[in-house]
Order: sequence, then C-alpha cells, then structure tokens
Amino acid sequence: MAFDWANDAWFLTGATAVGKSRVSLALAQKLGAEVISLDSMAVYRGMDIGTAKPSKADREAVCHHLIDLVDPSDEFSVAQYVAHAEAVVADIRRRDRVPLFVGGTPLYLKVLLRGMFDGPAANWQLRQEIEQEAAELDPGELHQRLRQVDPLAASQIHTNDTRRIVRALEVFRATGQPISHQQMEFEDGRLADECRVFVLRREREEQHARIDERVDDMLAEGLVDEVRTLTSDGKELGRTASQAVGYHEVIEHLTGEATYDQMVEKIRARTRRFAKRQGTWYRSLSECTFIDLIGKTDVDAVVEQIVANGRATDPKS
Repeated sequence: MAFDWANDAWFLTGATAVGKSRVSLALAQKLGAEVISLDSMAVYRGMDIGTAKPSKADREAVCHHLIDLVDPSDEFSVAQYVAHAEAVVADIRRRDRVPLFVGGTPLYLKVLLRGMFDGPAANWQLRQEIEQEAAELDPGELHQRLRQVDPLAASQIHTNDTRRIVRALEVFRATGQPISHQQMEFEDGRLADECRVFVLRREREEQHARIDERVDDMLAEGLVDEVRTLTSDGKELGRTASQAVGYHEVIEHLTGEATYDQMVEKIRARTRRFAKRQGTWYRSLSECTFIDLIGKTDVDAVVEQIVANGRATDPKS
C-alpha cells in the first residue's frame, strides 16, 4: 500500500534535547494519535537512556511504535525502517487512529517524504575491497577519495561514517556514476503549507544549555552502567549502534581510552555537532514548518499552533 506520507501522517521533529517529548504526548492526545518513533537508535533493545526513549508512563499514556525492534548487535537499514513504518501506519489507519512520527533522525524523515534511492544491488566483492582499503588508510583518507569522485555526496556524509562512504564508493566504481547524481530524483520537495511536518527549534545558546543538561541527566540516570551491561561478557554493539552519540564515548571510557571527564566533554561536543547537522538537514527540506521555542515551553500553546497549521493543509478539514 502506497502512502502520501506528508498527508497521511503528522511529523514532529527537531534537534536533540529541543523538547519534542512533552509536546509529542500532548499533540498525540489532541489528535487521537499513536506515536511512531522517527529515531534510528531507538530501534535497538537495551539502548534506553542514551536514546531518551519514552518512559513506561509515557507509553501507557500514548501508544508508541518502532521501538526495541532489534538487538544492538544487529544492523537495521533505512529500507527496513520504511517497511516497518508502512505496516504500522496501515494498522493505525485501520483502527481510525492518527499516525504521528516523532524523533530526530532527518534521513528517515527525508526518505518518508521523498522516497529512497535503492541503488544497484550490493557488490559484495567490491564492497569488501573498499572496506579493506578503509582499514589500511589513515582517518579521513577514504572520505577524501569520495570527495574526488563525488563531492556532493562527500559534503553530505560525515567523515567518520565509513559505512555510507563505502557504499557511495561502491556505487561509483560499479556504475561509473556518482551516487549523488542517481539520488537527484528524490530531491524535489513540496511546500511546507502542503505538509504536516513541524520542526521545533531554539536559539543556539539555549539549545546548547539544554544539551549539556540532557547529557548530565543521562549520566545521572546510569548511561555508563547501561553501556557496561550491553558490552559485558564479551558482547559487542553492532557497527551502527556502537557509533551512537554517547555510546561511542562511553565505550572509549570503559576501554580506558578516555577519562570520565573527557568522556563527558566528548559527549557534549558531539551532541552539539549532531544538533547542528540536524538543523542543516531540516533547513534543506522545503516540507518543514518551524516552530520556535523559548525557555519553558507552553506545551498547550505549541500544540494549538501545530494543530491549526496542520489542519489547514487537510482537504478534509
């Protein structure tokens, strides 16, 4: 079943620590909605504190979906996410409920709104060759090789995101065409007033303060012990899970590569960089309507603003 996601669902997103959770619960209750996680790390079981998963009380108040789907040792692709999302939305619609996506993974948002470039089938031999190159190169060199053949893709992929760099190089070497050129058909967006995609945002200084507070809270709640449990008895997090903000830095601390204080500062700094990249993504999507927050949020007022905007886009209203 095909969905016009921009009209068949509501979206509430924004940078980490902006304040999505409180608004999402009130918005879901106002709309008669069920929440679908839009978070690439919330799919992993046991990764609770560092991903700020909804509490038991929140899940009892509002039904949540696409959380705790796989073990941290597993990989979980964008295509798998979309397949799960389609099934969940269909079920929610059958029960005359409203689907509300909530989370901060812009790639998932973009794929739902604009579709996904699958690319050629995986060339495993070529991929292994490139992965071997990556293992032998200094940090950043593989990204530089991508920049030489596909500067647009390189500008959109972080230097440390080896998996996506390898895939982009694989596609180029297999087809002779940059992956960014093949993705261009998915770059056309719609106007914001035709969609129900709402991005919460704050001024930079306030956002940074909230991030620091979020990091302190996660550590106080037991993030280090959570990671210690996930990696006990020789267990390892998968390639994707181990790179999650917070988890990567705690692993460095537990293996003796960083002191506790160094770990804290690394988590704060990386979270701020991540929030900045999230903001860049949202500004690039024409479908987004921005809702500016200041200080302690008047949740009811924010919800009323979102609902008024969203219902104006609904031809059935």
